[in-house]
Amino acid sequence: MQEATRRATARPNGGAVQASRVLGEEVVNRQSENLGKIQDLVLDAEDGRISYAVLSFGGFLGVGNKLFAIPWQAFEHHAAEDKLILNVDKEKLKNAPGFEKEGRWPDFADRTWGERIYNYYGYDTYWVP
Repeated sequence: MQEATRRATARPNGGAVQASRVLGEEVVNRQSENLGKIQDLVLDAEDGRISYAVLSFGGFLGVGNKLFAIPWQAFEHHAAEDKLILNVDKEKLKNAPGFEKEGRWPDFADRTWGERIYNYYGYDTYWVP
């Protein structure tokens, strides 16, 4: 399975991290390029899991930032360095489907929309067996 190979291998405390530590955390890619910050987490209350992390990326000094819903499985929490790593090239992120912070957010419960997002980032949806 794709997502299993992308997860961090060392996870103290079973990978448990408080949401308050994730919100606002800076995200980098494997090249240590800054990709933005986590603005929100989207929970699937029915399945009891985090569906997406909402990443703020782009703009200058917080102005013009766009938001991107990215499957939670795409992130690795690197406990030793206390940071989130997203294995996405900046160009791919620039071309990703996004939305405005003050605009209309996507319907995160829309599975068709969700499939497009998961496919864009190369992950299988968790809701389809």
